[in-house]
Amino acid sequence: LPRFANPRNAAAGSIRVLEPAITAARRLDYYAYFLLVNGEPYPDTQWEALETLEKLGFKVNPHRRRCSTFDELLEFCRHWQQRREELPYETDGVVVKVDSVEQQRRLGWTAKAPRWAIAFKFPAQQEKTEVLNIEAQVGRTGVLTPVAHLKPVQVGGVTVSRATLHNEEEIERLGVQIGDTVLVERSGDVIPKVVRVVAQGANRRPFRMPERCPVCGGKVVRQEGEVASRCINTNCPARLKESILHFASRNVMDIDGLGEALVDQLVERKLVRSVADLYQLRPEQLMELERMGKKSSEKLVANIEASKRQPLPRVIAGLGIPFVGERTAQFLAETFGSLDAIAAADEETLQHAEEVGPKVARSIRQFFQEERNRELVERLRQAGLNFHHERVERKGGPLEGKVFVLTGTLPHWTREEAKARIEAAGGKVTSSVSKNTDYVVAGAEPGSKLAKARELGIPVIGEAELQRMLGL
Repeated sequence: LPRFANPRNAAAGSIRVLEPAITAARRLDYYAYFLLVNGEPYPDTQWEALETLEKLGFKVNPHRRRCSTFDELLEFCRHWQQRREELPYETDGVVVKVDSVEQQRRLGWTAKAPRWAIAFKFPAQQEKTEVLNIEAQVGRTGVLTPVAHLKPVQVGGVTVSRATLHNEEEIERLGVQIGDTVLVERSGDVIPKVVRVVAQGANRRPFRMPERCPVCGGKVVRQEGEVASRCINTNCPARLKESILHFASRNVMDIDGLGEALVDQLVERKLVRSVADLYQLRPEQLMELERMGKKSSEKLVANIEASKRQPLPRVIAGLGIPFVGERTAQFLAETFGSLDAIAAADEETLQHAEEVGPKVARSIRQFFQEERNRELVERLRQAGLNFHHERVERKGGPLEGKVFVLTGTLPHWTREEAKARIEAAGGKVTSSVSKNTDYVVAGAEPGSKLAKARELGIPVIGEAELQRMLGL
Protein backbone atom coordinates (compact mmCIF):
# COMPACT_ATOMS: atom_id res chain seq x y z
CA LEU A 1 0.00 0.00 0.00
CA PRO A 2 1.17 3.59 -0.58
CA ARG A 3 2.37 5.62 2.41
CA PHE A 4 0.17 8.50 3.57
CA ALA A 5 1.02 11.42 5.84
CA ASN A 6 -1.74 10.50 8.30
CA PRO A 7 -4.87 8.30 8.65
CA ARG A 8 -7.17 11.17 7.68
CA ASN A 9 -5.45 11.57 4.30
CA ALA A 10 -5.42 7.80 3.80
CA ALA A 11 -9.16 7.46 4.41
CA ALA A 12 -10.20 10.52 2.41
CA GLY A 13 -7.92 9.65 -0.50
CA SER A 14 -9.06 6.03 -0.59
CA ILE A 15 -12.75 6.97 -0.69
CA ARG A 16 -12.15 9.39 -3.56
CA VAL A 17 -10.34 6.81 -5.69
CA LEU A 18 -12.50 6.03 -8.73
CA GLU A 19 -11.44 2.37 -8.84
CA PRO A 20 -13.48 0.30 -6.31
CA ALA A 21 -10.83 -2.44 -6.30
CA ILE A 22 -8.20 0.03 -5.04
CA THR A 23 -10.50 1.30 -2.30
CA ALA A 24 -11.31 -2.28 -1.24
CA ALA A 25 -7.61 -3.21 -1.10
CA ARG A 26 -6.93 -0.47 1.47
CA ARG A 27 -9.13 -2.17 4.08
CA LEU A 28 -10.91 0.89 5.42
CA ASP A 29 -13.07 0.41 8.50
CA TYR A 30 -15.97 2.45 9.86
CA TYR A 31 -18.50 2.79 12.66
CA ALA A 32 -22.23 3.22 11.96
CA TYR A 33 -23.90 6.09 13.82
CA PHE A 34 -27.35 6.56 12.23
CA LEU A 35 -30.22 4.26 11.31
CA LEU A 36 -32.80 5.61 8.86
CA VAL A 37 -36.02 3.85 7.91
CA ASN A 38 -37.84 5.38 4.93
CA GLY A 39 -35.59 8.41 5.29
CA GLU A 40 -36.45 9.03 8.94
CA PRO A 41 -34.36 8.34 12.09
CA TYR A 42 -35.25 5.08 13.86
CA PRO A 43 -36.01 4.18 16.62
CA ASP A 44 -36.85 6.99 19.09
CA THR A 45 -33.40 7.66 20.58
CA GLN A 46 -29.81 7.80 19.40
CA TRP A 47 -28.83 5.20 22.01
CA GLU A 48 -31.46 2.72 20.83
CA ALA A 49 -30.37 3.32 17.23
CA LEU A 50 -26.79 2.31 18.08
CA GLU A 51 -27.98 -0.80 19.92
CA THR A 52 -30.22 -1.77 16.99
CA LEU A 53 -27.36 -1.28 14.52
CA GLU A 54 -25.15 -3.49 16.69
CA LYS A 55 -27.80 -6.25 16.76
CA LEU A 56 -28.06 -6.02 12.96
CA GLY A 57 -24.35 -6.78 12.68
CA PHE A 58 -22.97 -3.29 12.04
CA LYS A 59 -19.87 -2.05 13.82
CA VAL A 60 -20.66 0.67 16.32
CA ASN A 61 -18.28 2.53 18.60
CA PRO A 62 -17.93 0.53 21.84
CA HIS A 63 -16.68 3.62 23.72
CA ARG A 64 -20.03 5.34 24.10
CA ARG A 65 -22.01 6.42 27.13
CA ARG A 66 -25.53 7.59 27.82
CA CYS A 67 -25.15 10.50 30.26
CA SER A 68 -27.93 11.95 32.40
CA THR A 69 -26.02 14.82 34.07
CA PHE A 70 -23.61 17.49 32.90
CA ASP A 71 -20.97 16.33 35.40
CA GLU A 72 -21.19 12.78 34.04
CA LEU A 73 -20.76 14.14 30.51
CA LEU A 74 -17.67 16.18 31.43
CA GLU A 75 -16.15 13.22 33.26
CA PHE A 76 -16.54 11.07 30.11
CA CYS A 77 -14.97 13.74 27.87
CA ARG A 78 -12.01 14.27 30.22
CA HIS A 79 -11.54 10.51 30.55
CA TRP A 80 -10.96 10.13 26.79
CA GLN A 81 -8.95 13.32 26.60
CA GLN A 82 -6.42 11.66 28.92
CA ARG A 83 -6.61 8.23 27.25
CA ARG A 84 -6.98 9.18 23.57
CA GLU A 85 -3.61 7.58 22.76
CA GLU A 86 -5.00 4.18 23.81
CA LEU A 87 -7.56 4.18 20.99
CA PRO A 88 -6.72 2.25 17.80
CA TYR A 89 -7.49 5.36 15.71
CA GLU A 90 -6.76 9.08 15.85
CA THR A 91 -9.39 11.34 17.38
CA ASP A 92 -9.57 15.05 18.14
CA GLY A 93 -12.58 15.05 20.47
CA VAL A 94 -15.92 13.66 21.63
CA VAL A 95 -19.26 14.32 19.92
CA VAL A 96 -22.09 15.03 22.36
CA LYS A 97 -25.66 14.51 21.09
CA VAL A 98 -29.19 15.00 22.39
CA ASP A 99 -30.51 11.44 22.74
CA SER A 100 -34.19 11.96 21.91
CA VAL A 101 -34.94 11.97 18.17
CA GLU A 102 -38.06 14.08 18.82
CA GLN A 103 -35.97 16.70 20.66
CA GLN A 104 -33.43 16.58 17.82
CA ARG A 105 -36.25 17.33 15.38
CA ARG A 106 -37.47 20.26 17.50
CA LEU A 107 -33.97 21.73 17.84
CA GLY A 108 -33.35 21.51 14.08
CA TRP A 109 -30.25 22.56 12.16
CA THR A 110 -28.25 25.68 11.42
CA ALA A 111 -27.05 26.21 7.85
CA LYS A 112 -24.09 23.89 8.47
CA ALA A 113 -24.70 21.64 11.46
CA PRO A 114 -27.34 20.19 13.81
CA ARG A 115 -28.26 22.20 16.89
CA TRP A 116 -28.59 18.95 18.83
CA ALA A 117 -24.92 17.94 18.60
CA ILE A 118 -21.68 19.59 19.65
CA ALA A 119 -18.01 18.61 19.63
CA PHE A 120 -15.88 18.60 22.78
CA LYS A 121 -12.46 19.20 21.21
CA PHE A 122 -9.28 17.93 22.83
CA PRO A 123 -6.31 20.33 23.04
CA ALA A 124 -4.21 20.04 19.89
CA GLN A 125 -0.74 18.52 20.20
CA GLN A 126 1.93 21.24 20.34
CA GLU A 127 5.65 21.21 19.58
CA LYS A 128 8.50 23.75 19.64
CA THR A 129 10.42 24.70 16.51
CA GLU A 130 12.37 27.57 14.96
CA VAL A 131 11.12 30.14 12.45
CA LEU A 132 13.70 29.95 9.64
CA ASN A 133 12.08 32.59 7.44
CA ILE A 134 8.84 34.44 6.74
CA GLU A 135 7.79 34.95 3.13
CA ALA A 136 4.77 36.52 1.46
CA GLN A 137 2.66 34.14 -0.63
CA VAL A 138 0.38 35.57 -3.35
CA GLY A 139 -3.21 34.29 -3.64
CA ARG A 140 -5.72 34.40 -6.52
CA THR A 141 -7.16 37.79 -5.51
CA GLY A 142 -3.66 39.25 -5.09
CA VAL A 143 -3.65 39.06 -1.28
CA LEU A 144 -0.14 38.60 0.15
CA THR A 145 -0.21 36.13 3.04
CA PRO A 146 2.85 35.86 5.32
CA VAL A 147 3.92 32.22 5.65
CA ALA A 148 6.37 31.03 8.31
CA HIS A 149 8.99 28.54 7.08
CA LEU A 150 9.75 26.33 10.07
CA LYS A 151 12.47 23.91 11.01
CA PRO A 152 10.62 20.63 10.23
CA VAL A 153 8.96 19.13 13.30
CA GLN A 154 6.62 16.17 13.89
CA VAL A 155 3.20 17.32 15.16
CA GLY A 156 0.57 14.64 15.62
CA GLY A 157 2.27 12.25 13.21
CA VAL A 158 2.72 14.87 10.47
CA THR A 159 5.88 16.76 9.52
CA VAL A 160 5.14 20.49 9.74
CA SER A 161 7.49 22.87 7.92
CA ARG A 162 5.16 25.78 7.07
CA ALA A 163 2.40 27.70 8.84
CA THR A 164 0.34 30.68 7.74
CA LEU A 165 0.63 33.87 9.79
CA HIS A 166 -2.45 35.36 8.05
CA ASN A 167 -1.50 39.06 7.98
CA GLU A 168 0.69 41.77 9.49
CA GLU A 169 -1.68 42.34 12.41
CA GLU A 170 -1.46 38.66 13.42
CA ILE A 171 2.36 38.82 13.27
CA GLU A 172 2.27 41.89 15.50
CA ARG A 173 -0.13 40.20 17.93
CA LEU A 174 2.12 37.15 18.21
CA GLY A 175 5.29 39.25 18.33
CA VAL A 176 7.00 36.68 16.12
CA GLN A 177 10.20 37.38 14.17
CA ILE A 178 12.56 35.34 12.00
CA GLY A 179 14.87 33.31 14.26
CA ASP A 180 12.39 32.95 17.13
CA THR A 181 11.46 29.62 18.71
CA VAL A 182 7.70 29.16 18.55
CA LEU A 183 5.04 26.73 19.71
CA VAL A 184 3.11 25.22 16.79
CA GLU A 185 0.01 23.03 16.65
CA ARG A 186 -2.25 21.58 13.99
CA SER A 187 -5.47 23.52 14.53
CA GLY A 188 -8.30 20.99 14.63
CA ASP A 189 -5.49 18.44 14.27
CA VAL A 190 -5.27 19.52 10.60
CA ILE A 191 -4.01 23.07 9.87
CA PRO A 192 -0.54 24.12 11.13
CA LYS A 193 -0.74 27.18 13.36
CA VAL A 194 1.80 29.27 15.29
CA VAL A 195 0.45 29.55 18.85
CA ARG A 196 3.02 31.81 20.53
CA VAL A 197 6.68 32.75 20.80
CA VAL A 198 8.56 30.55 23.29
CA ALA A 199 11.98 32.22 23.03
CA GLN A 200 13.28 35.17 21.06
CA GLY A 201 16.18 34.38 18.74
CA ALA A 202 19.61 35.91 19.38
CA ASN A 203 19.70 37.34 15.85
CA ARG A 204 15.96 37.76 15.29
CA ARG A 205 14.77 39.81 12.32
CA PRO A 206 11.33 41.38 11.85
CA PHE A 207 9.20 40.62 8.80
CA ARG A 208 8.24 43.51 6.57
CA MET A 209 5.49 43.23 3.98
CA PRO A 210 7.18 43.89 0.61
CA GLU A 211 6.28 47.04 -1.31
CA ARG A 212 6.57 45.05 -4.54
CA CYS A 213 5.05 41.66 -5.34
CA PRO A 214 7.67 38.92 -4.79
CA VAL A 215 6.44 37.14 -7.95
CA CYS A 216 5.81 39.83 -10.58
CA GLY A 217 7.29 43.00 -9.06
CA GLY A 218 3.92 44.76 -9.19
CA LYS A 219 2.95 47.38 -6.62
CA VAL A 220 1.59 46.14 -3.28
CA VAL A 221 -1.12 48.24 -1.62
CA ARG A 222 -3.18 48.03 1.55
CA GLN A 223 -6.61 49.62 1.38
CA GLU A 224 -7.86 51.66 4.31
CA GLY A 225 -9.93 49.53 6.67
CA GLU A 226 -8.49 46.22 5.42
CA VAL A 227 -5.87 43.98 7.03
CA ALA A 228 -4.81 42.47 3.70
CA SER A 229 -2.05 43.77 1.42
CA ARG A 230 -2.58 43.06 -2.28
CA CYS A 231 -0.59 42.85 -5.49
CA ILE A 232 -2.56 45.05 -7.89
CA ASN A 233 -1.02 43.56 -11.06
CA THR A 234 -3.90 41.58 -12.58
CA ASN A 235 -1.42 39.73 -14.82
CA CYS A 236 0.65 38.42 -11.90
CA PRO A 237 1.58 34.76 -12.62
CA ALA A 238 0.99 33.78 -8.98
CA ARG A 239 -2.52 35.24 -9.07
CA LEU A 240 -3.18 33.46 -12.36
CA LYS A 241 -2.04 30.07 -11.04
CA GLU A 242 -4.19 30.34 -7.93
CA SER A 243 -7.21 31.53 -9.92
CA ILE A 244 -6.91 28.52 -12.27
CA LEU A 245 -6.64 26.09 -9.34
CA HIS A 246 -9.68 27.71 -7.74
CA PHE A 247 -11.66 27.58 -11.00
CA ALA A 248 -10.84 23.89 -11.49
CA SER A 249 -11.44 22.85 -7.86
CA ARG A 250 -13.92 20.14 -6.88
CA ASN A 251 -16.58 22.51 -5.49
CA VAL A 252 -16.36 24.94 -8.41
CA MET A 253 -15.92 23.69 -12.01
CA ASP A 254 -14.62 20.27 -10.88
CA ILE A 255 -12.00 19.73 -13.61
CA ASP A 256 -10.29 16.50 -12.58
CA GLY A 257 -6.61 16.22 -13.47
CA LEU A 258 -5.79 19.93 -13.40
CA GLY A 259 -3.37 19.92 -10.48
CA GLU A 260 -0.76 22.36 -9.22
CA ALA A 261 2.21 20.93 -11.15
CA LEU A 262 0.32 20.99 -14.44
CA VAL A 263 -1.01 24.51 -13.84
CA ASP A 264 2.56 25.70 -13.20
CA GLN A 265 3.58 24.38 -16.62
CA LEU A 266 0.55 25.85 -18.39
CA VAL A 267 1.28 29.31 -16.98
CA GLU A 268 5.05 29.14 -17.48
CA ARG A 269 4.63 28.00 -21.12
CA LYS A 270 2.06 30.79 -21.56
CA LEU A 271 -0.51 28.28 -22.80
CA VAL A 272 -3.01 29.72 -20.32
CA ARG A 273 -3.24 33.45 -19.56
CA SER A 274 -6.75 33.33 -18.07
CA VAL A 275 -9.22 30.61 -17.10
CA ALA A 276 -10.95 31.12 -20.47
CA ASP A 277 -7.82 29.77 -22.20
CA LEU A 278 -8.48 26.36 -20.63
CA TYR A 279 -11.29 25.86 -23.14
CA GLN A 280 -8.91 26.39 -26.06
CA LEU A 281 -6.39 23.72 -25.02
CA ARG A 282 -5.77 20.83 -27.42
CA PRO A 283 -4.36 17.37 -26.59
CA GLU A 284 -1.30 17.94 -28.80
CA GLN A 285 -0.37 21.04 -26.75
CA LEU A 286 -0.67 19.15 -23.49
CA MET A 287 1.38 16.21 -24.78
CA GLU A 288 4.43 18.52 -24.92
CA LEU A 289 4.30 18.98 -21.14
CA GLU A 290 6.02 16.81 -18.55
CA ARG A 291 4.16 13.63 -17.53
CA MET A 292 1.39 14.22 -20.07
CA GLY A 293 0.90 11.41 -22.57
CA LYS A 294 -1.71 11.06 -25.28
CA LYS A 295 -4.28 9.35 -23.07
CA SER A 296 -3.94 11.74 -20.10
CA SER A 297 -4.02 14.77 -22.43
CA GLU A 298 -7.19 13.61 -24.14
CA LYS A 299 -8.80 12.84 -20.80
CA LEU A 300 -8.01 16.31 -19.42
CA VAL A 301 -9.45 18.02 -22.50
CA ALA A 302 -12.59 15.87 -22.10
CA ASN A 303 -12.85 16.87 -18.42
CA ILE A 304 -12.52 20.55 -19.34
CA GLU A 305 -15.23 20.12 -21.98
CA ALA A 306 -17.50 18.39 -19.45
CA SER A 307 -17.16 21.35 -17.05
CA LYS A 308 -19.19 23.47 -19.49
CA ARG A 309 -22.27 21.70 -18.13
CA GLN A 310 -21.72 22.96 -14.58
CA PRO A 311 -24.62 25.12 -13.27
CA LEU A 312 -24.46 28.90 -13.07
CA PRO A 313 -23.66 29.12 -9.31
CA ARG A 314 -20.39 27.25 -9.94
CA VAL A 315 -19.54 29.53 -12.87
CA ILE A 316 -20.10 32.59 -10.66
CA ALA A 317 -17.92 31.12 -7.90
CA GLY A 318 -15.23 30.32 -10.48
CA LEU A 319 -14.91 33.93 -11.61
CA GLY A 320 -13.02 34.73 -8.42
CA ILE A 321 -15.01 37.83 -7.45
CA PRO A 322 -13.68 38.98 -4.04
CA PHE A 323 -16.05 38.02 -1.17
CA VAL A 324 -18.23 35.85 -3.46
CA GLY A 325 -17.96 32.20 -2.47
CA GLU A 326 -20.09 29.17 -3.30
CA ARG A 327 -22.99 30.11 -1.00
CA THR A 328 -23.23 33.73 -2.18
CA ALA A 329 -22.95 32.55 -5.79
CA GLN A 330 -25.97 30.29 -5.22
CA PHE A 331 -28.04 33.18 -3.83
CA LEU A 332 -27.04 35.44 -6.74
CA ALA A 333 -28.04 32.82 -9.30
CA GLU A 334 -31.40 32.20 -7.60
CA THR A 335 -32.17 35.92 -7.32
CA PHE A 336 -31.14 37.12 -10.78
CA GLY A 337 -31.41 34.00 -12.92
CA SER A 338 -28.52 34.81 -15.28
CA LEU A 339 -24.94 36.07 -15.24
CA ASP A 340 -25.90 38.94 -17.55
CA ALA A 341 -28.51 40.14 -15.05
CA ILE A 342 -25.95 40.06 -12.24
CA ALA A 343 -23.42 41.97 -14.36
CA ALA A 344 -26.01 44.63 -15.22
CA ALA A 345 -27.33 45.14 -11.67
CA ASP A 346 -26.36 48.20 -9.64
CA GLU A 347 -25.17 47.97 -6.03
CA GLU A 348 -28.63 48.54 -4.55
CA THR A 349 -30.23 45.87 -6.75
CA LEU A 350 -27.47 43.37 -5.98
CA GLN A 351 -28.35 43.61 -2.30
CA HIS A 352 -31.71 41.98 -3.05
CA ALA A 353 -29.81 38.68 -3.02
CA GLU A 354 -29.56 37.00 0.36
CA GLU A 355 -26.25 37.56 2.22
CA VAL A 356 -25.20 40.31 -0.22
CA GLY A 357 -24.53 43.50 1.73
CA PRO A 358 -22.95 46.81 0.64
CA LYS A 359 -19.36 45.46 0.75
CA VAL A 360 -20.10 42.39 -1.39
CA ALA A 361 -22.33 44.37 -3.77
CA ARG A 362 -19.55 46.93 -4.29
CA SER A 363 -17.05 44.14 -5.00
CA ILE A 364 -19.36 42.54 -7.59
CA ARG A 365 -20.02 45.87 -9.28
CA GLN A 366 -16.31 46.74 -9.42
CA PHE A 367 -15.53 43.31 -10.89
CA PHE A 368 -17.92 43.73 -13.82
CA GLN A 369 -16.83 47.33 -14.40
CA GLU A 370 -13.29 46.22 -15.27
CA GLU A 371 -12.75 45.73 -18.99
CA ARG A 372 -10.57 42.64 -18.57
CA ASN A 373 -13.27 40.93 -16.51
CA ARG A 374 -15.96 41.74 -19.07
CA GLU A 375 -13.69 40.23 -21.74
CA LEU A 376 -13.24 37.11 -19.59
CA VAL A 377 -17.00 36.71 -19.19
CA GLU A 378 -17.53 37.10 -22.94
CA ARG A 379 -14.89 34.48 -23.72
CA LEU A 380 -16.49 32.06 -21.27
CA ARG A 381 -19.84 32.69 -22.95
CA GLN A 382 -18.32 31.90 -26.35
CA ALA A 383 -16.78 28.74 -24.90
CA GLY A 384 -20.29 27.55 -24.07
CA LEU A 385 -20.45 27.79 -20.28
CA ASN A 386 -23.83 27.90 -18.55
CA PHE A 387 -24.91 31.51 -18.01
CA HIS A 388 -28.51 30.76 -16.96
CA HIS A 389 -29.92 29.31 -13.76
CA GLU A 390 -32.44 26.53 -14.23
CA ARG A 391 -35.49 26.97 -12.03
CA VAL A 392 -37.54 23.82 -11.54
CA GLU A 393 -41.23 24.65 -11.61
CA ARG A 394 -43.32 22.24 -9.55
CA LYS A 395 -47.06 22.20 -10.18
CA GLY A 396 -50.03 20.78 -8.38
CA GLY A 397 -48.81 21.26 -4.78
CA PRO A 398 -50.69 22.98 -1.93
CA LEU A 399 -48.53 26.13 -2.30
CA GLU A 400 -48.72 26.38 -6.10
CA GLY A 401 -48.46 29.98 -7.28
CA LYS A 402 -47.62 31.36 -3.81
CA VAL A 403 -44.53 33.51 -3.26
CA PHE A 404 -42.72 33.34 0.10
CA VAL A 405 -39.88 35.26 1.74
CA LEU A 406 -37.97 33.78 4.70
CA THR A 407 -36.44 35.91 7.46
CA GLY A 408 -34.90 35.19 10.86
CA THR A 409 -34.04 31.83 12.43
CA LEU A 410 -36.85 29.27 12.35
CA PRO A 411 -37.37 27.02 15.42
CA HIS A 412 -36.80 23.67 13.71
CA TRP A 413 -35.93 24.10 10.03
CA THR A 414 -33.01 25.82 8.42
CA ARG A 415 -33.88 28.29 5.66
CA GLU A 416 -32.64 25.75 3.14
CA GLU A 417 -35.00 23.10 4.55
CA ALA A 418 -37.97 25.50 4.57
CA LYS A 419 -37.16 26.65 1.03
CA ALA A 420 -36.92 23.07 -0.23
CA ARG A 421 -40.28 22.15 1.34
CA ILE A 422 -42.01 25.23 -0.09
CA GLU A 423 -40.66 24.58 -3.57
CA ALA A 424 -41.53 20.88 -3.35
CA ALA A 425 -45.12 21.96 -2.64
CA GLY A 426 -45.21 24.19 -5.73
CA GLY A 427 -44.39 27.49 -4.04
CA LYS A 428 -41.62 29.96 -4.81
CA VAL A 429 -39.10 31.54 -2.43
CA THR A 430 -37.58 34.94 -3.19
CA SER A 431 -34.98 36.90 -1.25
CA SER A 432 -36.72 40.28 -1.09
CA VAL A 433 -40.19 41.48 -0.08
CA SER A 434 -42.33 43.13 -2.75
CA LYS A 435 -45.99 43.63 -3.61
CA ASN A 436 -45.82 40.23 -5.33
CA THR A 437 -44.98 38.45 -2.05
CA ASP A 438 -47.84 36.38 -0.63
CA TYR A 439 -46.33 35.44 2.76
CA VAL A 440 -43.32 36.31 4.88
CA VAL A 441 -42.21 33.43 7.12
CA ALA A 442 -40.55 35.00 10.18
CA GLY A 443 -38.40 33.34 12.81
CA ALA A 444 -36.29 34.67 15.68
CA GLU A 445 -34.39 37.93 15.11
CA PRO A 446 -35.98 38.80 11.76
CA GLY A 447 -34.36 41.49 9.65
CA SER A 448 -35.69 44.47 7.72
CA LYS A 449 -37.86 42.15 5.61
CA LEU A 450 -40.38 41.93 8.47
CA ALA A 451 -40.77 45.72 8.62
CA LYS A 452 -41.13 45.82 4.84
CA ALA A 453 -43.86 43.16 4.97
CA ARG A 454 -45.83 45.11 7.57
CA GLU A 455 -45.41 48.28 5.55
CA LEU A 456 -46.89 46.57 2.48
CA GLY A 457 -49.59 44.74 4.45
CA ILE A 458 -48.25 41.28 3.56
CA PRO A 459 -49.26 38.42 5.90
CA VAL A 460 -46.51 37.35 8.32
CA ILE A 461 -46.59 33.72 9.47
CA GLY A 462 -44.39 31.47 11.59
CA GLU A 463 -42.97 28.03 10.99
CA ALA A 464 -46.00 26.33 12.60
CA GLU A 465 -48.40 28.03 10.19
CA LEU A 466 -46.16 27.13 7.24
CA GLN A 467 -46.21 23.50 8.39
CA ARG A 468 -50.02 23.62 8.56
CA MET A 469 -50.17 24.99 5.00
CA LEU A 470 -47.90 22.14 3.91
CA GLY A 471 -50.23 19.63 5.55
CA LEU A 472 -47.65 18.49 8.11
